[in-house]
Amino acid sequence: MIEKKYSKKHEWLEVNGNIATVGITVHAAAQLGDIVFAEVPVVGKSFKKDEAAAVVESVKAASDVYSPLTGDIKESNQAIVSDPSLVNKDPENSGWFFKITIKDQNELKDLMNKSDYEKYATENPN
Repeated sequence: MIEKKYSKKHEWLEVNGNIATVGITVHAAAQLGDIVFAEVPVVGKSFKKDEAAAVVESVKAASDVYSPLTGDIKESNQAIVSDPSLVNKDPENSGWFFKITIKDQNELKDLMNKSDYEKYATENPN
C-alpha cells in the first residue's frame, strides 16, 4: 500500500514498502517561486533523519531538501537536474528528488498526513 506523508520541513514522501520517494511540497515550491537549479544526492549515500540531502534554488532563494527518514539513497531524479522547472510544474509527482531505503519504519510516526500538513502549512507559511 502506498502512503503519502509530510514533514515540517515541507517535504512529502510516498512510502511503498521499505522505499520512500521524497520531494518538496506544492506549498514549498510556491514559496520558492521559479526553480532554476536542483541538486540530488548520489545513489548509495546514507542520510540520517532531518539531514540535508539535496539542494533546490530559485530566483528568490536557495534551500536544502532534507531527508525525512534515515536510510540509503536508492535512486535520484536526474530529470529535475536537467530541467529544474519540473519541480514547479509537478512538485508532488514527476518533480521528486530521491528515493530512499527506509532504515527505521518507526520514524514514519513523526510525519503528518495530508490534512495535518495543510493545517501546519497554513499556520507556518514560511
